[in-house]
Amino acid sequence: MLDTLSFGFLGGGNMASALIGGLVARGVPAGAIRVADPFPEAQARLARDFGVHTAAAPDAAFAASDVLVLAVKPQQFRDATAPLHDLLQAGGKDPLIISVAAGIRLQDMQRWLGGRTRLVRAMPNTPALSGMGMTGLAAAAGLGERERAIATAVAEAVGQCLWVEDDARIDAVTAISGSGPAYVFYFIEAMQRAATELGLSAEQGRQLAVETFRGAATLAGQSPEPVGTLRERVTSKGGTTYAALTAMEGAGIADAFVRAMHAAAARGAEMGAEFGKD
Repeated sequence: MLDTLSFGFLGGGNMASALIGGLVARGVPAGAIRVADPFPEAQARLARDFGVHTAAAPDAAFAASDVLVLAVKPQQFRDATAPLHDLLQAGGKDPLIISVAAGIRLQDMQRWLGGRTRLVRAMPNTPALSGMGMTGLAAAAGLGERERAIATAVAEAVGQCLWVEDDARIDAVTAISGSGPAYVFYFIEAMQRAATELGLSAEQGRQLAVETFRGAATLAGQSPEPVGTLRERVTSKGGTTYAALTAMEGAGIADAFVRAMHAAAARGAEMGAEFGKD
């Protein structure tokens, strides 16, 4: 499906680069991808790495793409997408538009882009850079099955994806998986610190922590059993794991972790309201 489509990327940063690389790997010709980015360095990097068309700003050819991916920072989204309104109106094309900007709601995109309805809001995460991303997707009302299939294929070019019902659920996705890699890195840092305090080197601590996360996540993904059951199997009464988990429970780590994700979801909703103001 993807190799018959043309793509326009507004923004050429890390997430755009990951998606472009994934699309090219899936058979999309480099000549079918256009990228608009104001920074010459980004243009040169994308042209060198992927052989795609680059320009400083979107033009008529860009707006004529079958799929437009809006990969700009949320605080710059409205200004960056303003030229698209007139270009789309003049060109008469009705592309599928996928936004990966955190906090930008579908209703605001529709308003700013002249009432477009072929819209998808996506929330990928940074493991997309290594082809192991997790992306949450929400569609504007009435989006067709073909458009959903295209958005799914784009997301799966860099990992896995999950459709949710509406914008509010995307705020939850942001809190869990969008921001989630930072939580994992946070715990890896803590494990690395503990390793050095216990006499290991920082490099040894990093390897032990990273591979433990990788292995545990793989086991959880492959096992049909609840994660709680897997945890219990590692936790012998009175053993070392029991001592560690008891210390964590005593410190209220689980509750604090859950509160942190509620805070992330609330901030996502706040960003939507903030950036969506007229």
